[in-house]
Amino acid sequence: QVQLVESGGGLVQAGGSLRLSCAASRSIFSINAMGWYRQAPGKQRELVAAIVSGGSTNYADSVKGRFTISRDNAKNTVYLRMNSLKPEDTAVYYCNAIYGSSQMFSSWGQGTQVTVSS
Repeated sequence: QVQLVESGGGLVQAGGSLRLSCAASRSIFSINAMGWYRQAPGKQRELVAAIVSGGSTNYADSVKGRFTISRDNAKNTVYLRMNSLKPEDTAVYYCNAIYGSSQMFSSWGQGTQVTVSS
């Protein structure tokens, strides 16, 4: 099983930047996919960005051009760089990992709060 710990959230003014980190308890080299999700109050959790083992990335339309997902295999860490933040980006951000072979597993972190003030 993979444990995930997020960090880097906080309070930032609109237009500012933050970098979230997701540290995994073991090597992420063979993890099928890792992603960042967010959940705002009263809303469903939504996918923000994902990166698969081959390196391909995928982004929600609302964050394209502003957010960048990346990973450092040596540090077992996935990052989410968030630029040009908007108040509507305010949410709890969660890290997710999908792994396995014949049977797939999913792990979630505890979440980190991002608040963007106008």
